[in-house]
Amino acid sequence: MPARSYGGPVESVYRLCLGVAAAGCEVRVLTTNSDGIGRTLGVDTGRMIAMAAGFDVRYLRRRARHAVAPSIALPLLAEVRRADVVHLTGVYSFPTLPTLIAAAVLRKPLVWSPRGALQRWAGSRRVVAKRIWELACKPLAGRRTVLHVTSEQERVESLQRFPRLSTVVIPNGVRIPQEPAFDPESDGSLRMGFIGRLDPKKGLENLLDACAMVKADGALFSLAIAGGGSERYVRTLQNQVATLGLDGNVRFVGEVHNRAKRKFFEGMNLLVVPSHTENFALVVAEALASGIPVIASHGTPWAALEDKGCGQWVNNSPAELAQAIQRMRNAPLATMGARGREWMAADFSWSGAARAMCNLYSSLVYGKPLFELDEAQTSRDSGRAA
Repeated sequence: MPARSYGGPVESVYRLCLGVAAAGCEVRVLTTNSDGIGRTLGVDTGRMIAMAAGFDVRYLRRRARHAVAPSIALPLLAEVRRADVVHLTGVYSFPTLPTLIAAAVLRKPLVWSPRGALQRWAGSRRVVAKRIWELACKPLAGRRTVLHVTSEQERVESLQRFPRLSTVVIPNGVRIPQEPAFDPESDGSLRMGFIGRLDPKKGLENLLDACAMVKADGALFSLAIAGGGSERYVRTLQNQVATLGLDGNVRFVGEVHNRAKRKFFEGMNLLVVPSHTENFALVVAEALASGIPVIASHGTPWAALEDKGCGQWVNNSPAELAQAIQRMRNAPLATMGARGREWMAADFSWSGAARAMCNLYSSLVYGKPLFELDEAQTSRDSGRAA
């Protein structure tokens, strides 16, 4: 935080740090001042900054690409030396190898959160370079390294890259707004929304093709697309909208955060997440917590949407997305949204996720957990592989 250009992982890591600090751990973060290619944050890079009680951040000056910050070396060694346990977020970025090396040399237990980076889909880029990077990482990730994933789906796919690592599944949490965002007033049209990075991985081309099918059937709908991406890719999507004759149905609203995101949710009655792959898709949890039902693709770990009666989990082909949209036109959306809100409040609190993470830290350092968790939380957090 506040490097929001990197999407959901920034929000989820920030909330986890707040929760872990509130649970009694001392949290010190090393990161860079990057906010995407060509942009940096307006933060002080010369000292530790207190974010909350027990939670401090040191921003290092980014020199190239996303996270090339050579000045991280000395602070990293000092922080790893004083730490009881090291938590590494990300895989294919500059700080990864130095952190793995420091933890190995200083014999510190390491929790490694790839945040979906180890998952693949047909359009994955730089696959060969990533394999070479993984080969460099493997000998450094020893028996005291635990891979933290946010879903069983991410666990299975990540172990294909690092089959010898132990894993633990601890889902992200979500903040529950005091009031639902769902607006029961409607003119009979379906008001759909998408929030996320505008990237081929998100499957937006398929969703736009699905919208063209829905329009051809005469259905009333709109789609608001929120998020940022490369200018070239955004133009590609805009051209697709024009080619499909969807100018009157689809609009691009740019990035939305904080109050703007809340207002965005208030303007929709259905969220669609057509991604080819996601480790968690925090926006699904955010929408459900706001009382908005969801259509999510099989590339996301949200199969329980249908069991909980708050959405649909479908293949992300244009035809199946179109069919799901048509089904949702006649569904009790307000009731479905209320069910999703209840589900998020019961099973996806940030305090629960933080206690589960503290238990993992404590087990690595002291051989025993700090907190007793309820049975549902324990079952989610106990997925380990030899």
